[in-house]
Amino acid sequence: MKFVPITQHMYYKANILLYSVFCLITFSLIGCPAPDQPVNEKPYTVPQGFPEPIFPADNLPNAEKIELGRKLFYDPILSSDKSVACASCHKQELAFTDGNQVSRGVNRELGNRNSPTIVNTAYNQSLFWDGRSATIEEQALAAATNPAEMRAVEPVIDVRLQQDSAYTIEFARAFGNGTKPTTRFAMKAIATFVRTVLSGSSRYDEYNNGNKSALNESEIRGKDLFFSSVTQCSECHKGYNFTDNQFHSTGLFSHYYDEGRSDITKSPSDVGSFKTPSLRNIALTAPYEHDGHLPTLEAVIEHYNSGGKNFLNKDSRIRPLNLTDAEKQDLVAFLRSLTDNALLQNPKFAK
Repeated sequence: MKFVPITQHMYYKANILLYSVFCLITFSLIGCPAPDQPVNEKPYTVPQGFPEPIFPADNLPNAEKIELGRKLFYDPILSSDKSVACASCHKQELAFTDGNQVSRGVNRELGNRNSPTIVNTAYNQSLFWDGRSATIEEQALAAATNPAEMRAVEPVIDVRLQQDSAYTIEFARAFGNGTKPTTRFAMKAIATFVRTVLSGSSRYDEYNNGNKSALNESEIRGKDLFFSSVTQCSECHKGYNFTDNQFHSTGLFSHYYDEGRSDITKSPSDVGSFKTPSLRNIALTAPYEHDGHLPTLEAVIEHYNSGGKNFLNKDSRIRPLNLTDAEKQDLVAFLRSLTDNALLQNPKFAK
């Protein structure tokens, strides 16, 4: 009998065969993915032209965690009296805002700022109007424990979650066997869900991706004006998410009772500065600005057209624009083209 030496290639093929047999046996016993199913398929969709969202190394996504986060996002169990959920201030039909001038928490208590959208916050460099949280996990916990919002007390919520048999199973599936449901793990799940709430399928995006009939003439004029040196809107509202992720004083008031970014940095130069919001779905997120005092897009355009109020820290780019009524209408038309209707109907984001 002739001896045939085992080559590296033959060794590799033998291992592949053994691995395939192992997978078939394992599948028959414990139900692992069928051979024709994609393994580790990405459990979220990134809009065309957008970068991959970055997930923290200690909170990587999986389908079970995203689903748990979605469920918790809509569950008032996380508030002190079980009356307020994350979704109370972030409604899908309003592009995950609430339509109120300022947010309302437990016992209908009024906050002091407008509820920002959660859409595309995966790309934010900081959270809240003043940027006090660096991650969505931090932001979610801060909102949950804020006395003016959900007023949660962690040990109480921990017990409440651990007494829920369904959550006991779902937390173990999301984070691994033996994981007890806690407020901190709940915030991780919610943050994972929020990072998947992405929006980039507006008519403006269709236009940018080659469908030149997606925008009408007024919207195109508004787009050109928005990106022009005349208005300089895109100096701050830039990129795929229409924000520079920076903080600016835009001359909203002559005196700021809410000092914004300065509350965090303690710098006098930051008084009256607030984070640049994304303009995506802006037609759905009225009222506007950090305190919600501008009721319509028309009012927003009028404010910036006027050059704003005189204030020491006002950004030098905020100046009278002297736009015509027609130009202001075109700008509003363009801003309305940034609405992503698919976002509003996506069942993956719904209750």
